[in-house]
Amino acid sequence: MIATYPTGCAKVFIGVAMSFFSIDKKIRCFVLCAFMSGALLFPQAAGSKTSENETLITQSVPSATLSFKYKKGDSYRTLSKVHEDVFVNGKENHHAEIVTRISAKIVDVHNDGSGVCEATFMSSEDSTSSANGAHFSWGDEYKSVFTRSARGIYSMDDVYFMPVVRDCPIFPETPVKPGDTWSAEGHEAHDLHRTFALQKPFKVPFTASYRYKGIVKNSDGRIFNVIDVRYNLYFESPKINVRQGDISARTAELLNRPKITMGHSHQTLYWDNERGEIDHYHENFKIVIETYYGDTFTFQGTAEAEVTEFERVNDDSTMQKIQDSVAELGLEDVSVKKGEKGLTISLEKIQFLPDSAVLRESEKRKLEKIADILKAYKNDLLVTGHTALRGSEKARQILSEERAQSVADYLIVLGVRDSYHVFTQGKGAAEPIATNQTEEGRSRNRRVEITIMDE
Repeated sequence: MIATYPTGCAKVFIGVAMSFFSIDKKIRCFVLCAFMSGALLFPQAAGSKTSENETLITQSVPSATLSFKYKKGDSYRTLSKVHEDVFVNGKENHHAEIVTRISAKIVDVHNDGSGVCEATFMSSEDSTSSANGAHFSWGDEYKSVFTRSARGIYSMDDVYFMPVVRDCPIFPETPVKPGDTWSAEGHEAHDLHRTFALQKPFKVPFTASYRYKGIVKNSDGRIFNVIDVRYNLYFESPKINVRQGDISARTAELLNRPKITMGHSHQTLYWDNERGEIDHYHENFKIVIETYYGDTFTFQGTAEAEVTEFERVNDDSTMQKIQDSVAELGLEDVSVKKGEKGLTISLEKIQFLPDSAVLRESEKRKLEKIADILKAYKNDLLVTGHTALRGSEKARQILSEERAQSVADYLIVLGVRDSYHVFTQGKGAAEPIATNQTEEGRSRNRRVEITIMDE
C-alpha cells in the first residue's frame, strides 16, 4: 500500500451543482459548478483522525514555526464530502451531497521551499429537490497546476478553477505559541462559466483570522497543532453597463450574474508540523449570492475530508492477474488494459434494454463475476460509458452517462464499493474502438469501462 502524502486539498464544493427545479420567476438555471466553497488543497496524512473530545493542551507548549513542506515525487489522494442545503429567493430548493476525489503530485520544489503541484479534481453531486423529491446527479473533472509557498501563498494561472479556496491557511514568518493570533488575505475562486458565462474564476476576496489554540494527540501518539480559522465574505462585483434593448433575451439571462457575494466560513485545522501538512479538518459555511436581477441564492452546510489509501495496480503483473481471472471466469467480450488513470476492465457489446440504461439480466450475471475481481482491490473506481455513433450528440452523451451510472449502481448493490468511492462519466461516441459503419463495430463501441484508479 502507498501512503498518501498530500500537499494541500480538502474542503470542496459549496454548490457545485445548483439545479433550480422550480422558481416562481421560472428562472431556468443550471449552475453546474456554481459555487464551490472549498477545494482547499490541503495535505492529508493517511488515515489520521482526531476526536474533538480529545484534550486540548495549551500549557507548556513550545513555540513552533508552522510551514508547508514539499518533496518532489510525493503524491496523495483525498476524498472530500460536502453536505449543503440550497435556498432560492428564501425558499428551500434542494439538498446536495458533493463528493470530490483529489489526486495530486509534487512535480518540483524550488530553492525557496515552494512546491509545484499538478492535481486532478473529480467531482460528483447527488441532489434532491425540496419541492418534488426529484433527483439529479452529475460529474465533472478539473485539472490544475499551481505553485504554493512554504507559508501557503498560491501562484497560478487564471485558466484553472481549482482549488477554490486559495491563500488559506497562510502562516506567519515567526514562531507562534498557543493563544497567538494573526490575519492574512485570501480568496475563493469559483467556476461560473456554465451559469453566468464567466470564462475566468470568479474571485471573492477575504481576510482570514487565525488563532493557534494548542496541540492534541491522537490515538497513535501523533501531535497536531490545532488552528482556528474564520473569515467573512462581502464582495460587490463590478457593475455591468448594458443599455436596455441592446442585448438578446439569452444574453440577458447570462448577465444575471452575482452582484453581491457574502457569507462566512469557520474551520478547525489539525496541522502536522513534522510533516508540514494538514492532517484533517472540519468546517461550517454559508454563502449568499445576490444577482443583478434581484435573485438570491443561499448555500449552507458542512465539509469534511478523508485520505484514500491506494494500491499500485497499473502494472503488467496486475494486468496479467486480472486477465487470468477473466479467462477463468469465462467472461466474453471483456478485455483488460493499462491506461492513464489506472487499470481498465472493458465490457464490450454490453447489453441494455433498447434505448435505455436498464441492464439485461445476462449483463448483471457478468458484472457479478467482475465484482469478485474488483473486491480484491481497495482503490476508487471510475465507470465510463460509451455509445455507438447513432442519434444526436446530446442524446449519445446522456445515454453514455446513464449507462455508466447504471453499472456503477449495480456494483454498489453488489458491495464492491460504497457510493463515495465510485465515480462515473460518459463519453458519448467520442472514443470509438471500432468502426461505426458496421453493426459489429457499433456493438463493440457500445461498451462500459471500469477503471481501478491508480492516480
